[in-house]
Amino acid sequence: MPTKLKDIDYGKSRVRVAKINRHPDRHEFSDLTVDLRLQGSFEECYLAGDNSLIVPTDTMKNTVYTIAADVDLDPVEPFALKLAEHFLTTHSHVKAATIHVAEHRWSRVDPHAFEQGQSLRLAEVEMTRDGATVHAGLDHLVLLKTTKSAFEGYLKDRYTTLPETSDRIFATSVRAVWRYTSATVDFNASMERCRRTLIDVFAAHNSRAVQETLYAMGDRVLQSQSEIDEIRLTLPNKHYLPVNLKPLGLENRNEIFLPTDEPHGVIEACLTR
Repeated sequence: MPTKLKDIDYGKSRVRVAKINRHPDRHEFSDLTVDLRLQGSFEECYLAGDNSLIVPTDTMKNTVYTIAADVDLDPVEPFALKLAEHFLTTHSHVKAATIHVAEHRWSRVDPHAFEQGQSLRLAEVEMTRDGATVHAGLDHLVLLKTTKSAFEGYLKDRYTTLPETSDRIFATSVRAVWRYTSATVDFNASMERCRRTLIDVFAAHNSRAVQETLYAMGDRVLQSQSEIDEIRLTLPNKHYLPVNLKPLGLENRNEIFLPTDEPHGVIEACLTR
């Protein structure tokens, strides 16, 4: 049987670009990592080494810099849309362009100084000649609460050693990616509303399981934001294990814990309307 190509694409990964917008009273700073992928009539390169329709990945990198110089990088979604549009309008043989953007967040210290936060702002644009789909989200949104979390009544077998608890530390690093219903949203305002909603629900929810809290967070986003029709959440369960102080002649009154990153549980789900 002949071998056939299927689902080919190529591009440039981890293109780092930063930009300063200098205003009279302050500077604005953007710091991005961009991944680009193109789909189109590239079969002859794979089959016969014919590069005549190949857009060099170095050209893709330079395109990121050029468009970044011409447009605002805040918010990142219109920048990603402009990048995707460039490849479709410039090259007739390109059928689809996918742009992933991760924004490294910096918090203002004074008009010209910043402190880097841990969370990343995410954007993804998938554009074909029929239209564009915009996803956005957050990653490494680190949250912790010291109460309102339990884990009881779970299945047990001969390998189960985990004790039930009605009051534990709940720590996680949230990844949330949602899909917009259009490409003309107020992206900054929507991003901040989603971020605030995720944090507020996490803090207030009386959690009987990480799964239950994940659903509550995603449900609140969908119920409160009509411009979003789907959200995918990943909540790793970062464990804080009670330390056994009895060998030291002490009682641990649910106060002393050992933080541990590995191994950890991973809870995921996609919620849609």
